[in-house]
Amino acid sequence: MLKSIISRFYSLVILFSIFFTGNSCKKDRYGGIQEYICGLASPLVFTRDTLALYMQDYFTDPSVIGNIIFPDNLSAIPVSERSQYTMIRKDNLRPLSVIAIETVDGQKYSILLKNLKKEKVTINFNPGNGKYAEVKVRGSLNRWNAKASKMSEINGIWTEEFELVPGEYQYLLVADGVEMINPSNTDSIDNNMGGFNSLLKVGKYQQEDLPFLRTVSYNNTEIHLTSTEELSEVYAFWQNRQLDARISDRKVLVKIPREIIQSQRSFIRVFACNEKGLSNDILIPMGKGEIVRDPSVISRFDRHSMIMYFMMIDRFRNGNPENDEPVNDPEILPKANYFGGDLEGILETLRDGYFDTLGVNTIWLSPISQNPVTAYGLYKKPHTRFSGYHGYWPVSSTRIDYRFGTAKEFQDLVDETHEQNKNILLDYVANHVHELHPVYLQHPDWATELYLPDGTLNTERWDEYRLTTWFDTFLPTLDLRRPEVVDPMTDSAIFWIKEYGIDGFRHDATKHIDELYWRTLTHKLKKVTSCNPMIYQIGETYGSPELISSYISTGMLDGQFDFNVYDDAVAVFARDSESFERLKNSLTQSLRYYGYHSVMGYITGNQDRPRFISLAGGSLKFEEDSKYAGWNRRIEVGNLQGYDKLKLLHAFNMTIPGIPIIYYGDELGIPGGNDPDNRRWMKFDDLSEPEQDVKSTVQKLTGLRTSMLPLIYGDLQILHCDKNSFAFIRNYFDDFVLVVFNKSQTQHTIILTHELFGVKDKVAAHFGASVEHAGDTISMELAPISFEIITN
Repeated sequence: MLKSIISRFYSLVILFSIFFTGNSCKKDRYGGIQEYICGLASPLVFTRDTLALYMQDYFTDPSVIGNIIFPDNLSAIPVSERSQYTMIRKDNLRPLSVIAIETVDGQKYSILLKNLKKEKVTINFNPGNGKYAEVKVRGSLNRWNAKASKMSEINGIWTEEFELVPGEYQYLLVADGVEMINPSNTDSIDNNMGGFNSLLKVGKYQQEDLPFLRTVSYNNTEIHLTSTEELSEVYAFWQNRQLDARISDRKVLVKIPREIIQSQRSFIRVFACNEKGLSNDILIPMGKGEIVRDPSVISRFDRHSMIMYFMMIDRFRNGNPENDEPVNDPEILPKANYFGGDLEGILETLRDGYFDTLGVNTIWLSPISQNPVTAYGLYKKPHTRFSGYHGYWPVSSTRIDYRFGTAKEFQDLVDETHEQNKNILLDYVANHVHELHPVYLQHPDWATELYLPDGTLNTERWDEYRLTTWFDTFLPTLDLRRPEVVDPMTDSAIFWIKEYGIDGFRHDATKHIDELYWRTLTHKLKKVTSCNPMIYQIGETYGSPELISSYISTGMLDGQFDFNVYDDAVAVFARDSESFERLKNSLTQSLRYYGYHSVMGYITGNQDRPRFISLAGGSLKFEEDSKYAGWNRRIEVGNLQGYDKLKLLHAFNMTIPGIPIIYYGDELGIPGGNDPDNRRWMKFDDLSEPEQDVKSTVQKLTGLRTSMLPLIYGDLQILHCDKNSFAFIRNYFDDFVLVVFNKSQTQHTIILTHELFGVKDKVAAHFGASVEHAGDTISMELAPISFEIITN
């Protein structure tokens, strides 16, 4: 009884503070009601038996939480009152369920729970006549950490058991320290580096194995959807409030709430499942009570509409030669020194209308913080040291490098970007600092240990010592598992938001940073910006989908770069021998892990990879050391078909869910090996005919992406896949976009059938293919190495 009275008194105190201390709901920038949960609450996903729930991820002030109701089929153990729980799933936890939350002032919220079923699989290795003292497994099934999976030897056979979500997993065996594919597994896949990984296929994971939802129609009170299969459960939400949703045969009806008219931009989300597993998710944007059907109302604050452009500042454009100051050291070869690009050069490009013409609406800048003025690092063939022209060796986390410009020039750039209705993101480095950074000079104990207990250097141990490894001996990794280190480093990131008003960050080396940092930073951002819907954070993680997705949530990052899809896209589009099945499987897995309406990043390339066009044209070989090649010979495009293959990559990125990202120069086809050869001067003038053709194609693609709502908010259904051709459809109610690829060296006829094809009498082909349309059938003739986009 006393406990109940105390609880009621506590709730009354919190309620009083909400109404009388100015902490009540406010209007957001869209003119609607700002809720206690910032943005859309990301689903919680069980991939293991336990899962942590951090209320601060969802509520900027967890003290407003009154009552929490967890699903019956899990246990929730409080770690701290109203702030953190450890949830333990039971065997009968449903594929979908919700956590219901009521605030002390009566607002009701729901957080979706997804329960991904795992299957037990065993990897066996028969060494034959070989004798090994120790065998380990490293791959996407254990985050490429060999220390996590030591095999056991039983009667001469090495075995290891895993519990895995259905999908495809690449792995290697490490036998007495030597990596190799598993000779007991006949299935393998090219690793794009001249070797192979063993391939493990687990369960049913293809799109056709699961129910598929799509939007059909709507009226003033209901939204109608249909499913390819019978459904057992459906959950619908307006923002973070559960809606009435009913299943009738293979149809779903979702009630539109009356309150929706209060918000200029909000979203309805739908999730469903049956005994086979989870369906795709549906995202429907709403504006003042109506479903958005006019793409012209989309603004830069609608993050799903972003088309991003990444440039390395020093290599883009020199707008102010007076700040040029390459490091004066004869040991630095020209490729590794400053070229002279700066903020003024980017501002001039912006004002010249280059980004408008190209069709991008978000600019991502490489780091601009002060880097050292002397040489560091070493490459042996040829012998060279390096300057910090790239920006990733910070000696300050808040001071602009004078070789890039001034604070005023950066502010002018931010203001002009916003004036043009565009966003600007800043590359931020938190994982490490340069040894001359004041943080390290004043607090050397804040760094992780450079030497491991066995006396070896803890450098470039990317997977086994993921959270402590150093990138180089002069770049101390900060121990961001410690609150006293996290607090000032997150404050330094917040500085760029408060001081200049940028729209978010690209975060370097994400997987090497503990979750404490990401949760602290995102919580501070929400409070500082009053839940600005545009603050967007994207991370860089090379690893398995499970590792990548572990950093994506309402309380951490919005998205990450999908390097797994990128690697498979490079292999499939660049190499005639690779099948579209590889890319289909990779894309399907990403959609299942990150959702069909994620804001993951899909790149054409980046500063750490060889240029795609040189691989596609054959000037650079997959099996060679692309960094060495870039230093020791002139890498060009090679076969001119490389330009056509580059157009395929652009078309793919621009039409799948997520954020398409153009690495500077890829809109033309600038060639190159790996770092630093992939960082040549940007080219603006005297374009060749193939370069201009690629640029014109990109402009047309960005125009379609911007003007077609199915490419922004539509679902994605795969219609066809074989070795050389691939087709998928994205639909948003009765509008669709059909995307078809032919990567073969010959003309290809493709015939497709879908009920949406018959909704309207006419269809339009945008890239010149010969198309015939009759009812629900579309047939087309695709030229060699080409694609087509068809709309109704």
